[in-house]
Amino acid sequence: MHKAIVGLQWGDEGKGKLVDVLAQKAVYIVRFQGGNNAGHTVVVGDEIFKFHLLPSGILYAGKVCVIGNGVVINPTVFCDELEDLERRVGKDHAQLFISDKAHIIMPWHEALDKLTGKSIGTTGRGIGPAYEDKIGRRGIRVAELVNEQVFRQRVSEELPKRNWHLINEFGAQPIDEQELLDKYLFLAEKLKSHVAQTEYVLGQASPGYQIIFEGAQGTLLDNDFGTYPFVTSSNTTFGNSITGSGVRARDVEVIGVAKAYNTRVGNGPMPTELNDETGELLRKEGNEFGTTTGRPRRCGWLDLVILKYTTMINGVDSLAITKLDVLSCLDELLICTDYRIDNIVISKFPTTVQELERCIPIYKKLPGWKQDIKNAQIFQDLPANARNYIHMIESITDRSVDYISVGEKRDQLIGR
Repeated sequence: MHKAIVGLQWGDEGKGKLVDVLAQKAVYIVRFQGGNNAGHTVVVGDEIFKFHLLPSGILYAGKVCVIGNGVVINPTVFCDELEDLERRVGKDHAQLFISDKAHIIMPWHEALDKLTGKSIGTTGRGIGPAYEDKIGRRGIRVAELVNEQVFRQRVSEELPKRNWHLINEFGAQPIDEQELLDKYLFLAEKLKSHVAQTEYVLGQASPGYQIIFEGAQGTLLDNDFGTYPFVTSSNTTFGNSITGSGVRARDVEVIGVAKAYNTRVGNGPMPTELNDETGELLRKEGNEFGTTTGRPRRCGWLDLVILKYTTMINGVDSLAITKLDVLSCLDELLICTDYRIDNIVISKFPTTVQELERCIPIYKKLPGWKQDIKNAQIFQDLPANARNYIHMIESITDRSVDYISVGEKRDQLIGR
C-alpha cells in the first residue's frame, strides 16, 4: 500500500523524520508541493540533514526520489542542497528526478516576495509570486530553463515587465538581464541530468512498488482549507498529492502528522498560543526555530479542534504524534477540546480568521509524567500518563496513533 504523509497543523510537525523511516520499505518518494519555504530535518546518528527541496528519502541508495510538477524550484537552492549532500555522503544516495513541468522561482519572484510578503509573514523565498505566475500563465517551467534558446526568449519577454514594476511601484533596483542569464543557464547545466517527465517515471512503476507522497508545510497553511489569508500559495493537503505528482496511486494510506503541542511561524491567529513561561519552555525544550528561516516558532497547547478538522480534510487513516518527549518538562498538560465564542461552545474549526481570533479554548487538564522517555522502544515503555495523553488524542480524533516520536533521532520512533 502507498502512503501519503501530510501535516495536520501549521507545518513543522516532523514529517521529514517519518518519511525517512518509512522510505526504507518504499521505492519511490515524491515531493508534491511547496518550495524551499519548507524544511524537513532528518537526524542519522550524529549527522543532521536539513532538506528544503530534496525529498526526505534521498539518503537511501536504491530509492527513486521525485520532485513533482506541483513544486516550485529555486535552481540555486536545489544545486546547493545536492552539492552539500554529495559532499557529505558522496553520490551514494537515491536516484533523483525533477519534473520538467515544475515551475522555476525567478529573481523577480524573490524580490517581490520580500517587498510584499511581510504582512502575512512569508519566508521571502519567492514561493507565492512563483505560484501566482503559474496560475496567471506567466511562469517559466523547468523544461524551458534547460532549453537555452527558449529560456532566453522567455526572460526577454518577462523581465522588462518585472523591472518596470520593481522600479515604478516599489522604487527597487532593476534586475540585470545578462547576470540573470549567466547564473540560471549555468545552473540549468548542473540540474539538467535530473530533469524528466516524472509522470512517466511514476506511471511506469511496477504495481508492487510502494510510493510515499511527501507533503510540505501543514493543512492549516493550505490555500483553500487553511487560515486564509495567512496561508501558503499551494494546496498542502492529501488531494494535491495526485495533481502535484501526476500519478493516480490507488490504495493510499494517509498518515497525518502532528506535534504533541502546537507551533506556528508567521502571522495569523492561534487559539492555544502561550505567551508566557510555559510557551518559552516549550520553545526551548523543543528547539522551536524554523528549519528554513531560523525564526522562533510560536508555541501553544495541543488543539484537538484543529486535529479533528484536518484529519477529516485529508481523510487521515492513522496519526503520527511527534515530539512527545518535549512535554516531559511539564507537571501538568492542557488539551483543547472545543472553542467558545460569545458563550457558545463550538467544535467545528471556523472559516474566517476573524472568528478564529475570537475563539477561547476549552481545555481538559491531564497530569504530566516528568521523566525522560527518549529511550522508550514500545508503547508500554511510556509512563502511564504519557499513554493516557495519546489515548485522549485517539478518543477525540477517532483515529489510532500508530507512530510516536520520542526524540529527534531516526530510531527514536515507536511504531504501534
